[in-house]
Amino acid sequence: MCVCNTKQALIRLSLLSCITTLLINNIITVQLTQEDKQQIKSKGLTIQKVYKQIEIFKKEIPFVNLRDAATLDNGILNFNEEDLLKFAKSYEKQIQHLAVVKFVPASGAATRMFKEFYKFLDSYDYSKESLNSYLNYEKATSIRLFLIGLEKFPFYDIVLEATKKNHPNFDTLSEGEQLYTFVKVMLKNEGGLNYGAFPKGLLPFHKYKNSGIRTAFGEHLNEAVSYATADNKAALHFTVSKEHLNHFKEEFDNIRKIVEDKTNTTFDISYSTQKEFTDTIAVTTNNKPFRNEDGSLLFRPGGHGALIENLNDIDADIVFIKNIDNVVVRKYQEELAVYKKGLAGKLLEIQEKVFSILASIDQSMPDESRLHDISYFLQNELNITIPIDFFKFSESYKLDYLKEVLNRPIRVCGMVRNEGEPGGGPFWIKNERGRSELQIIESAQIDLSNPSQLKIMKNATHFNPVDLVCSMKNYKDEKFNLIDFVDENAGFITHKTIRGKQVKALELPGLWNGAMAKWISIFVEVPLITFNPVKTVNDLLKSAHQVKMF
Repeated sequence: MCVCNTKQALIRLSLLSCITTLLINNIITVQLTQEDKQQIKSKGLTIQKVYKQIEIFKKEIPFVNLRDAATLDNGILNFNEEDLLKFAKSYEKQIQHLAVVKFVPASGAATRMFKEFYKFLDSYDYSKESLNSYLNYEKATSIRLFLIGLEKFPFYDIVLEATKKNHPNFDTLSEGEQLYTFVKVMLKNEGGLNYGAFPKGLLPFHKYKNSGIRTAFGEHLNEAVSYATADNKAALHFTVSKEHLNHFKEEFDNIRKIVEDKTNTTFDISYSTQKEFTDTIAVTTNNKPFRNEDGSLLFRPGGHGALIENLNDIDADIVFIKNIDNVVVRKYQEELAVYKKGLAGKLLEIQEKVFSILASIDQSMPDESRLHDISYFLQNELNITIPIDFFKFSESYKLDYLKEVLNRPIRVCGMVRNEGEPGGGPFWIKNERGRSELQIIESAQIDLSNPSQLKIMKNATHFNPVDLVCSMKNYKDEKFNLIDFVDENAGFITHKTIRGKQVKALELPGLWNGAMAKWISIFVEVPLITFNPVKTVNDLLKSAHQVKMF
């Protein structure tokens, strides 16, 4: 055989091998047009990142490996009254020297709050059946509860006035037609108030005798005065959707003088929107890019995990994180503030110890006795499982290890007793190194078909109410790059229907889940009063959202 032909055959074989490798790696199976590449570039994304996202769809995201549920004295601390007050007072003494920001994810729309009421408008015909008949037939308990508590809702008078204005004969209508008309004016845009399209933060949440209606946005300002104020100044940052940004600014302009005069506090309010480059590509069931009707690629928001980018832009010593809908009426705010201060005091205690260790090991290698003290601190206060053979490491390796596990952002998270609310909870998991670590895990991350994993999940005693206090600077007072501490394997793949077609969407690692997976995490039990989200409109009837009107 000719040597030349042999070389050519080998070259062809090598090229074929490369092509096969690329196909196996799913890189060249996706064809992107020049328009696609331009669209990707315009969003601030890269071709490589989009390919990587498609790769995630193909490989699927692995489930976490639960080791145990975190419980009291097994990953969750419990403050007695003495501890709580001690930590709260410690924080109060230090706040004057700290830059404190309250960070509030506030882009959530109110649409889901009214889900059952959109169904009611679509399915109830008051001309054909009575309201009571409909409620019984449909087993519409949420509509019945709404009707029973109607006058207790903070927006009742507003909606009733608008309803009577649009329907002068309202008082003569049947009970069914009255409720139907009231709900329609409340939710619809045509001549109505359009509450269903509001962001949660701007809906009327509470009603006071003297100060009138207060939104969740307004309550966050008042609440911040109780625990996030120094020298009569409070800084709050709200992450909002682009279409609602100006509405939030208008709301602040409307209430600013009132709330600042009443609280003797000056508010520094800032806003940000989810960054476009955190959007993720959607794919078909065959993992091909899904296209809009105009042929462009479909990108979807990456979920609340995308907000790690917004949080990363915050420059502060202490950051409190709390969702927009988790507020209480004024009479509960002082009780709530004590626990907030307690969590912050615990954070400062932990931070001081961590910074002291890091500063000392910069100077010299700890002796054997000091290493044992540090080892105890890691395992018993930071919940860090150290390698069994740690004390056999070389000196340089020991130092590298200590810096790796200690030089990280720190968070102290409040945990409430599990009352059956959906969402994440605290668990011990086994990481990729086989070591145990504490994490906040969502049910979507757990293999519920695995009996042992399901059993661990059912043994969970606590729930994550998104009540976090964070330290995001290192011992040299330098900001961490929070993106370095994200577990990219902790995202979610969800299934959607668009134009009648099945679509797979990718949510980034959740803000308090995978986005903070590599932080130092301390979990502390807090009372249920600190957790009062408004997931449905009827939640506004709960005592934490009701004011006795005298």
